[in-house]
Amino acid sequence: MRGQGIVMDRGGAKPNAAALRDDPALDIRKSWPVRSNPALAATRVIGLLGWMATLLACSPIRAVRRIGFPRGIVEKWHRGSCKIVGIDPSIHGAPVTDRPVLFVANHVSYLDISVLGATLDACFVAKSEVKGWPIFGYLAVLQRTVFVKRQARHAADQRNVIADRLQGGDSLILFPEGTSSDGNRALRFKSALFDAATVEVDGEQVEVQPVSIAYTRFDGTPMGRTLRPFYAWYGDMDLAPHLWRALGMGTIGVDVVFHEPVRLKDFGSRKALARHCEEAVSEGLSAALSGRFAARGKERRWRYDGFDLAFGADSA
Repeated sequence: MRGQGIVMDRGGAKPNAAALRDDPALDIRKSWPVRSNPALAATRVIGLLGWMATLLACSPIRAVRRIGFPRGIVEKWHRGSCKIVGIDPSIHGAPVTDRPVLFVANHVSYLDISVLGATLDACFVAKSEVKGWPIFGYLAVLQRTVFVKRQARHAADQRNVIADRLQGGDSLILFPEGTSSDGNRALRFKSALFDAATVEVDGEQVEVQPVSIAYTRFDGTPMGRTLRPFYAWYGDMDLAPHLWRALGMGTIGVDVVFHEPVRLKDFGSRKALARHCEEAVSEGLSAALSGRFAARGKERRWRYDGFDLAFGADSA
């Protein structure tokens, strides 16, 4: 399984030019500047499996098999996973929480799922192929992901499925780039994926809230372009070795920026709405990467042969 920065044409698979062109990250992957510790990676894998087993044991099996985890359990899963993996999200702005909303965010990594899942009481929208992925597909089913087929002939059916979920009270999370990026910039938002913005909830068009995700800190210090490929999963990166390497690293600081919610009627077309959301997300991403958002705290760490242990934090 490889990264999602791939587009198809009649000649076969080609790297997404917007994500890969003139990017040194793909050239330095084989000579990483920081060591990944296998013992730490194994410890985190065991922790994640144990955490999953605990939540499964605490949930009604019949209900889980039929409709997935209850909403509160999903949020607990992601928050616990973030702690185990060493992800430290910093939230800027306020997400809509009192009504169904469509969150649209840039997509950097598989880690985005836990970052947003720990922050929002919402379900993800994913392409149907994800359902068949080992482990990740099973987890996606458990958290009540909406799987969609992107072919035009399925558009009406997919819209009805999304409408049912929004009108039933669920908020949804969508990655309108349609792929993942290198984390240094947002890719073009696809206006066709904003068809969900036409859905009405209680007589009003559903609100759309742009969200910027930025991987900005490594062990409490600025991450930079050189270290970001440890966590950004894109291009032709293989999933298993990338995940293993990421799990063997230190703590990850992630800035999550919530922008003002809008409605389709404010822009007149899906294309204009997509452009507005793309610009908002890009501005938030640039602000976070430039250091305009202060970290919540600086961790003090022990280091022993590349194995990092956090033992405290100083308040910012």
